[in-house]
Amino acid sequence: MKSYTTRDVARLLGLSEPQVRAQARAGFLVVSRGPRNSYRFSFQDLVLLRTARELARARVSPRRIRGALRRLVRQLPTGRALSEVRILADGDRVVVRDDGSAWNPESGQLQIDFAVAELATRAAPIARRLARSARRADEQLSASQWFELGLDLEAAAPDEARGAYVRALALEPGHADAHVNLGRLLQLSGRTAEAAEHYRLALNSHSSHSTAAFNLGTALEELGQRPQAIEAYRRAIQSDREFADAHFNLARLYEREGRRAAALRHLRAYKRLSE
Repeated sequence: MKSYTTRDVARLLGLSEPQVRAQARAGFLVVSRGPRNSYRFSFQDLVLLRTARELARARVSPRRIRGALRRLVRQLPTGRALSEVRILADGDRVVVRDDGSAWNPESGQLQIDFAVAELATRAAPIARRLARSARRADEQLSASQWFELGLDLEAAAPDEARGAYVRALALEPGHADAHVNLGRLLQLSGRTAEAAEHYRLALNSHSSHSTAAFNLGTALEELGQRPQAIEAYRRAIQSDREFADAHFNLARLYEREGRRAAALRHLRAYKRLSE
């Protein structure tokens, strides 16, 4: 349920509406359609369009912009708040940084450097308006639509996003991704025990949900339950052997437990996957 209109995007990014529509047709976005076949954009679309604008201002060719944005889509984090991300670029090479970690790091003089949080702040009034409209018409929305609305609201209006995930779960109690995202927002607000319960519910519905297992591990660490956290990280890796962050956290906990060989094995896996 992509909810930002062409006019919203133009106002937020300082583009004309024809420019926004041209970017929507460029092929790097999966664009939805609203009433009268008008374009509808998600918050992630806003991030991509902002990056495209900055690359164009740096005089990068349209072909290279499209390639850079396709790579950027693969780099954006899952299971973490998009508002924590910073976008950097050297020419047409795009770098994503999130809490000290980096994907696809590049050297050279950076020409683009912006925090997604700044875009989220400007988008917040629109996001809250979308949430109010959705609540007025809630009988028309499915669990999946409430979940997608929550995704759009997370960066700009996290309180409204929590409400959207709660509504999704009221309609579909086994919606694993809604449990994971609601849990993450609760954990960020300090409600860690509640978050852990939502991660467990997600795993009850989808036993191989690696993000749910990883997030459960982080919550259990915060709650001082180290052995249970180790089991959660191991479960995340069993579901996804290339989950680099799970290998890193497991290596760190094994080191604290004095299990040096196991720690080294997972640290090596982390380094291999992070290269």
